[in-house]
Amino acid sequence: MNSVLVALRIDAPPQQVFDAFVNDIALWWTPDDLFRLTPRGDGVLRFEGGEGGRLVTTLPNGKEFEVGKTTSWAPPKKLSFTWRQATFAEGQVTHVEVVFEAVGEQTRVSVTHSGWDSVPQEHVARHNFPERVFLQRQGEHWRALLASLHGLSRR
Repeated sequence: MNSVLVALRIDAPPQQVFDAFVNDIALWWTPDDLFRLTPRGDGVLRFEGGEGGRLVTTLPNGKEFEVGKTTSWAPPKKLSFTWRQATFAEGQVTHVEVVFEAVGEQTRVSVTHSGWDSVPQEHVARHNFPERVFLQRQGEHWRALLASLHGLSRR
C-alpha cells in the first residue's frame, strides 16, 4: 500500500492539539495548488460529528464537497478518516490516520496518508509524477500542514 508518514512534535498537550486539529482545521489548513480538493480550490474545511461524521469543505459559491468520513474518533489519541478529491472516480479513496502521542510536555502528531494505489498514476490528482516523487510531494504538503497546526496549537 502506498503511503506517506509525517510526524511533528508540538509544544502542547494531546487534548489541545487534537482539539485544534478537528475544531480549527479551517484556520490551519493551507491550500496547495498541487493538491486541490476540488477544481475550484479547497474551500473552508470542517469536521462534522465524531466517528461516522464527515470532513466537509464549503466552497466560495456555497456548495459543499464531502472529502471523507471519519472512521475512528478517539480523542485525544487518534483520528482516522477517508479522503478523496473531487476528481476521484467512484471507489477511489485514500485514508488518513492521525495519532496524537504525549512526549513529555509535547505531543507528537503522526499523519499516515495511505491508499494512493487506488488512484492511477495518470490521474490528474497525481500529476503524472513517478510514484516516489508523488509521495514525496504529498509528504511535503502534510509537513507544511502540520507546521501550520503547530503554530496554532501553541497559543
